[in-house]
Amino acid sequence: MLVTGAGQRLGREIALELARHGFDLAIHYRRSADAAAATMVAAQALGATAAAFRADLADEADCSALVPAVVARCGRLDAVVNNASTFEYDDVETFGYAAMQTHWRANTAPAIVLARALHGHLLGRDAAGDAGSGCVVNLLDQKLWNPNPDYLSYTLSKAALEAATTLLAQALAPRLRVCGVAPGVTLLSGSMTAGEFGHAHAATPLRRSSQPEDIARAVRFLIESPAITGTTLLVDGGQHLLAQPRDVLFLARGTPDT
Repeated sequence: MLVTGAGQRLGREIALELARHGFDLAIHYRRSADAAAATMVAAQALGATAAAFRADLADEADCSALVPAVVARCGRLDAVVNNASTFEYDDVETFGYAAMQTHWRANTAPAIVLARALHGHLLGRDAAGDAGSGCVVNLLDQKLWNPNPDYLSYTLSKAALEAATTLLAQALAPRLRVCGVAPGVTLLSGSMTAGEFGHAHAATPLRRSSQPEDIARAVRFLIESPAITGTTLLVDGGQHLLAQPRDVLFLARGTPDT
């Protein structure tokens, strides 16, 4: 299993959840080599075979080389979890081509390139008499089902990724399933304080949003569910059911209109 951005935060939690349940790991990182090494050691302590791989997924050549590198080192690859993401603020007034390109190259295009590469690997195994199927899980965002105009370029890149999840599921079946997981308020991010995070986390129908372990379990569920493709699990405590005019950061600060 290849988990992108697995050195820290949600990617690490996903990697370790998979390791606990018998999956071997390819741990991707871009800059956080020490954190990736720590995830690798933790996964190995759980009984998994694990190796770390560096790639700048926003660079097409680097991204295209990642799956072949994993296969060369590990012998085979069965699943990719597209977790690595760029999350920077802009809105309609501050939007520019550069911001859109930054988010597209980090959040959308790599998932397509990696899915295509995994599919090619699976077809190659078929030709060698090692038939099998695989799975891609894309990390999305509940705000796609409850939109607001904050983090405009980020949101557009995740909306494109959600559409790509459907298109890839159509294009790459039957060898490859493609699914999504859409977290709610899961970890502190950006300039959010602990107090603001707590308020936002509780302001959902279930009075709790998603914990990292909730997202990790959902990812594992999809990898282990051979009849699911082309759909997304919203794991957010029901956050998507509540209309929100602004991002949860600003609502938690009590500034819905500024």
